[in-house]
Amino acid sequence: MSMFSVVRKQMKSHPSLIPLFVFIGGGTTMSMLYLARLALKNPDVSWDRTNNPEPWNKLEPNQQYKFFRVNMDYSKLKKDRPDF
Repeated sequence: MSMFSVVRKQMKSHPSLIPLFVFIGGGTTMSMLYLARLALKNPDVSWDRTNNPEPWNKLEPNQQYKFFRVNMDYSKLKKDRPDF
């Protein structure tokens, strides 16, 4: 018997387990999507060190890279750092 058939058999005999599997599966999916977003969009992560060794230096001052912003308008920010 595979694991999925055992889970299906348990869910048929105990229907109250269905919300548990739905919420656990949803939480797992959302956490994996957030980790993928951090790995692909965060300027601290450098996947290609030969072509872009320091990706944090190529950020524009008005570019939003944070997931959630509170009362921050990135379009009005000015450059406050030197060019390297």
